[in-house]
Amino acid sequence: MTQSRPPSYYSASVIRESDYPVLEGHHRVDVAIVGGGFTGVATAVELSERGYRVAVIEANKIGWGASGRNGGQVTGSLSGEDVMRRQMRRTLGDEAADFVWDLRWRGQRIIRERVEKYAIPCDLKHGHLQAAYQPSHLKALRRDYEASQSHWIGEHVHWLDKAGVEDVLGTRLYHGALRNDYNMHLHPLNLCLGEARAAASLGARIFEASPVVEVVHGESPAVIGEHGRVEADSVILAGNAYHHLERRRLGGRLFPASLGIVTTAPLDEATAIAINPQDLAVYDTRFVLDYYRLTADRRLLFGGGANYSGRTSADIAAELRPRLEHTFPQLEGVALDFQWQGLAGIVINRVPMLGKLSPHVYYAQGYSGHGIATSHLVGEILAEAVDGSRREFDAFANVRHWRVPFSDRLGNTLLAAGMWYYQLLERLR
Repeated sequence: MTQSRPPSYYSASVIRESDYPVLEGHHRVDVAIVGGGFTGVATAVELSERGYRVAVIEANKIGWGASGRNGGQVTGSLSGEDVMRRQMRRTLGDEAADFVWDLRWRGQRIIRERVEKYAIPCDLKHGHLQAAYQPSHLKALRRDYEASQSHWIGEHVHWLDKAGVEDVLGTRLYHGALRNDYNMHLHPLNLCLGEARAAASLGARIFEASPVVEVVHGESPAVIGEHGRVEADSVILAGNAYHHLERRRLGGRLFPASLGIVTTAPLDEATAIAINPQDLAVYDTRFVLDYYRLTADRRLLFGGGANYSGRTSADIAAELRPRLEHTFPQLEGVALDFQWQGLAGIVINRVPMLGKLSPHVYYAQGYSGHGIATSHLVGEILAEAVDGSRREFDAFANVRHWRVPFSDRLGNTLLAAGMWYYQLLERLR
């Protein structure tokens, strides 16, 4: 059964809603993509630009899942970076470290160029802070800053002490920060919808309200929906935390974490300038962090915490209001016009999962809360693999991932216990 969009700020501020047909009848394409979120539509654009005939099959609406519900921050925080460097040496050798470093910034370039090329209206802005929540967090931030200065990204990265942070944010909560002006923030749902329009303009077929019930493997793979069928040379599963296909192979590897966001009523200009005069996106340095930014109409969009049990929260606003007001006491009692939540796909080692289930069926999932930038670089890597260049794809596919036996629910229980442990360690560091 298909579902409508959640009542989020993003849904309420869509510039141009999607209206694609239901999958009916038989179709033949080069590549069939299951999932109309960022991974699916980004891959569709990449393949369509290369001349492939593409179909995207989405169970609900384009951008219905986490792609249209997230915090809108496009940053270089690539999950599982240390594990990636170690394991990718088996495939890439001494190039692994540079490869992983460049991955941190590749998604930003793809998005920026695509927004410009296809004139996608998505409120794209530059500027981001990673803010030290405790004095003890400054050491790790300083290491990141020093590493940045030995790469090209260094010209975009600046060190801020406590006074420097207070110059650009109306809060005294933080002890220092890294400012990165290559990182971005934007309206993710409008970006996803705009990329879908770009793919369609290049000839891609897009189907909405079309749940996939079966994936056919073998020499003639196909995607079967409730009322239609798409045959293809290759199939890509791009559903992340929201699909339940191929559980025999993919079950026990990825676990949904529920992330909540609220958005205030529009702030007057003086208040918006007082709390965030340079219109930066922000997240802090905790394991379970807060993140926020201003929207185009001067609302504070604020997210925080994570429910790793896999269950949704009953009242997001009640959970997040104390954190918002702790960050910005001057907003005490502010009206919260929107609250919603979405599911992020968490992988135990935090490395994005790319692989093949059979010779012609690919999958990509598990961005562990860093999906906007990561999904776009994954889209490029998947397109290159389909096009015959598999070196980068194989670097990811050869990473070893943990699998929790018996049930996904057990995995969520273990994940929640692990995050509790890390939060306990955080209090001691």
